[in-house]
Amino acid sequence: AAMAGFVRELERRAGPALRLEQRAAGGVGSVVWDAALVLAKFLETGACPLARRHVLELGAGTGAVGIMAATLGANVTVTDLEELQELLMVNIENNKHLVTGSVRAKVLKWGEDVTEFQPPPDYILMADCIYYEESLEPLLKTLKDLTGPDTCVLCCYEQRTMGKNPEIERKYFELLQMDFELEKIPLDKHDEEYRSEDIHIMNIHRKQTVGP
Repeated sequence: AAMAGFVRELERRAGPALRLEQRAAGGVGSVVWDAALVLAKFLETGACPLARRHVLELGAGTGAVGIMAATLGANVTVTDLEELQELLMVNIENNKHLVTGSVRAKVLKWGEDVTEFQPPPDYILMADCIYYEESLEPLLKTLKDLTGPDTCVLCCYEQRTMGKNPEIERKYFELLQMDFELEKIPLDKHDEEYRSEDIHIMNIHRKQTVGP
């Protein structure tokens, strides 16, 4: 049997808080990580217009970021592995009265076919998606397959200094820079309360191909 969840409330600037169920068991996908809070609250600053935009979240976990985007008027697809779909559905259901756009959950396994997620979304959201070396190549393939010239990728991550983390991060950004332009969003543009020196938000775009 699934362990009982515990609810994390995420305050919103306008209106009631999001109520996000988490799972005490079940690995990395099942709690609301700090990077997800920082990215969700950054969306509320209005720096990126989300109303009626097509938004896709990768590695959504509890769905906190994607659901926040949907309360800001975006049409959102939150994606993660099969085993997280039930938790995503629960959280979508629990917060649907706050959604002004739309939100649905789908399975997306990095590195696999993304035809059903075409045309390219306006935004791709990622919070703390870089922690396994094995997943770097599939994640980058998925990003390349999903992004169009106008897709804005917002990647929020907590800089970790332990073990292999710095090496994995460095490799990820090195590989990413082959196809994408990266721009760091300055800390003073983050939500004034939900921010931290070691949590970064990167604004990522496909490099414009030159020539025929």
